[in-house]
Amino acid sequence: MEKNLLNIGFGNTVVAERIVTIISPNSAPIKRLKDEARDNRYLVDATHGRKTRSIIITDSNHVILSAVQPETISQRYEAIQ
Repeated sequence: MEKNLLNIGFGNTVVAERIVTIISPNSAPIKRLKDEARDNRYLVDATHGRKTRSIIITDSNHVILSAVQPETISQRYEAIQ
């Protein structure tokens, strides 16, 4: 059983099959989602101290923050599928 790993920046990867959505962090509902994930300990910060440019939500309800643009991650996702 082979797993495809998606590079989300700075040497961090996510199992591509587990990704539900890749979104921009700008709207208020997304900010609330991020805060709720932090409170419930489902938040993974993979930004390495940089500005959050995209948020990845997985099928296990984990919220992953990335410093890479959503368009870039989407292109990488399409390339491995």
